Amino acid sequence: MKRILLAVTGGIAAYKAIDLTSKLTQADYDVRVMLTDHAQEFVTPLAFQAIGRNPVYTSTFLEQNPEEIQHIALGDWADAIVVAPATANIIAKLANGIADDMVTSTLLATETAKFIAPAMNVHMYENKRTQHNLATLSSDGYYFLEPGEGFLACGYVAKGRMEEPLQIVERLNQFFKHNDQASYSIDSRFEGMNALITAGPTVEELDPVRYLSNRSSGKIGYALAESLTKRGANVTLVSGPTHLTPPENVNVIQIQSAEEMFEAVKTHFDEQDIVFKAAAVSDYAPAEMLEHKLKKQDGTLSVTFKRTPDILKYLGEHKTKQFLVGFAAETQNIETYAQKKLQHKNADVIIANNVGDRSIGFSSDDNDYTMYFKNGNPMSLGKHKKVILAEHILDSLETRWE
Repeated sequence: MKRILLAVTGGIAAYKAIDLTSKLTQADYDVRVMLTDHAQEFVTPLAFQAIGRNPVYTSTFLEQNPEEIQHIALGDWADAIVVAPATANIIAKLANGIADDMVTSTLLATETAKFIAPAMNVHMYENKRTQHNLATLSSDGYYFLEPGEGFLACGYVAKGRMEEPLQIVERLNQFFKHNDQASYSIDSRFEGMNALITAGPTVEELDPVRYLSNRSSGKIGYALAESLTKRGANVTLVSGPTHLTPPENVNVIQIQSAEEMFEAVKTHFDEQDIVFKAAAVSDYAPAEMLEHKLKKQDGTLSVTFKRTPDILKYLGEHKTKQFLVGFAAETQNIETYAQKKLQHKNADVIIANNVGDRSIGFSSDDNDYTMYFKNGNPMSLGKHKKVILAEHILDSLETRWE
């Protein structure tokens, strides 16, 4: 039985933490709870004690066991710590190393895996200082459970809702599943393999100011790179411009244009065992890049575009031993177009999704993929976080990559 230490802080979403405790307990986790003083303005220790069947910790000065130093022992006890909800205040404290209560002292005194589920007003979340603090914690190794969009307590309909308890439980399930295998590398099909991934958008310049691009975030490509590395693969990531932090132990090649991505992929293709072409490459680029800014003028404007290299088609035509996985972002006739792409690009797998659904894909943390195999029936992966979808994709290839 895995042990979860849940840290509840002072936001209205604290009521969700009661449900999260219940869901974690039902999923066979041993759950202990810490409450900040502000959290206790919204919820009571008794509620968590009744559901989790464990003591609830509220102060560094109230020792449940005099033989232990509580804020040290709890961190050592836990297999993972989840801060949910995580307010802007607690995020700022953790990012700056402040340890002035039970929660912050425990988190500062442990190397246990830590998950943060932010919950706050959208403007607080998007504030540069909050984003800086989140980036600091990310670089320190914290895992983030991205807030969702919806009705907020302040009356806004925007981003800032704490991730739903079931999604948090699923994320923890995936985390422990893959950590316990760690071991991935012992049994993984990908152990010792060379894998190349393209990710993010490309940027095609029109003039020194303007460019043609798309809304790709690169999140699925980066998630695949991280998971492949954990499974023992040697990973090369060719990435367009993103705001993501590259995974550790990955050879990262930063590019801007489709032509640059094409050249980088060609250079490294021969040595690869598997390629994931997850980047959203511009199909067209301006025929010429203007030396000076294009000035505003009356009437309409015509710009001549040229085709960019079809990277997936090139790889399909030149592959020898490589297993080729492509992606298809469509708005209609998804299965038809995916099957057509599978055949015409000589790919082994096409992973398709509906980008017409604005609630998922691109900059969202969620997506809904279906895998189309050259040698088998389609496999629907369903709607999940992209980090989870990356694991599902690789899990399916563990058995279906021939």
